[in-house]
Amino acid sequence: MARYYRSDSDANAAVSNEITGYAVSALTYLHSLTGETAYLDAASRAARYLCRHAWDQAGSAFPFEPGSGRAYFFDTGIIVRGLAAAWRATGDDEFLTRAREGALSLAFDFMGGDFMGNGVFHPIISLPEKQPVAYEPRWSRTPGCYQLKSALAWRELAEQGGAKLYESVLAYSLATHEAFLTVEPDREKLMDRLHAYGYFLEGLLPVAERSEVRGALASGLARAAALYREIAPEFERSDVPAQLLRVRLIASHLGAFELDEEAACEEASRAASFQAAGDHPDPRLRGGFYFGRKGAGKGGALLPFCNPVSTAFGMQALELWRQHQEGRWSFDLRQLI
Repeated sequence: MARYYRSDSDANAAVSNEITGYAVSALTYLHSLTGETAYLDAASRAARYLCRHAWDQAGSAFPFEPGSGRAYFFDTGIIVRGLAAAWRATGDDEFLTRAREGALSLAFDFMGGDFMGNGVFHPIISLPEKQPVAYEPRWSRTPGCYQLKSALAWRELAEQGGAKLYESVLAYSLATHEAFLTVEPDREKLMDRLHAYGYFLEGLLPVAERSEVRGALASGLARAAALYREIAPEFERSDVPAQLLRVRLIASHLGAFELDEEAACEEASRAASFQAAGDHPDPRLRGGFYFGRKGAGKGGALLPFCNPVSTAFGMQALELWRQHQEGRWSFDLRQLI
């Protein structure tokens, strides 16, 4: 799966192992909704690509892109979750075997701090040396609460020690998340951080019954939603309202707090406004979600990037919103794309 499609130049970006992992999760979710074998066949093809071509056998790691000299903690967790979803849907042990190997890489190759379970994992390592890459101010290049979503891979695989690893990242994330949105003065970059903060909120959902987590989930969602609405007239990412809506709906159905119907309705409308028409002249855009827009709210100019992750998040958020409205909620947390 390409990282994105440029609608202004009819060109795909480079293939991304992380985005392919997201695609596997999205395709298996679509199969669960529709029963259509085409979705499961596509998910299996993508999963086999991750197992046989994306995986660096010599280095026992998933590089950022084919041939890349770097690997990311976050990407690895997303790939592992995608492979686990493919295994649950197909029963193909090849997918489970590679998911387990990816989970081991996630645990041992990126470990930072004092190796005493303090929840700090390096965001990027070099390959083949597997040495941490120097941190940078960008959120994706420094440890942070956003890594909690990838830590779900350990919990979902239910491997020995996996729950403890998730708990260590959870503790670190709860201790640091409040500062995550305060260190970026640039408004556009803050919108990017809201996307990453959404990963933290998503990572909290499996333990939303705990009082400390429930408090962080409620306050974090309120804060992120307020910032999103404040910045959106200038710059808006399509994945942010989709992430807010998913967290809001899932948390309410888990009993963490009551649903703010008005906010959910607005977020559903905002997310849907980024979706290209199903009969778009360019077949590569049909039903896809644009990455974002700049200026003047809904009347602003859409940025010419059709993004697979934005599409997956938007699709799932709007489906969950339909389920909620129709009173037919059916969702397994492991299906979170």
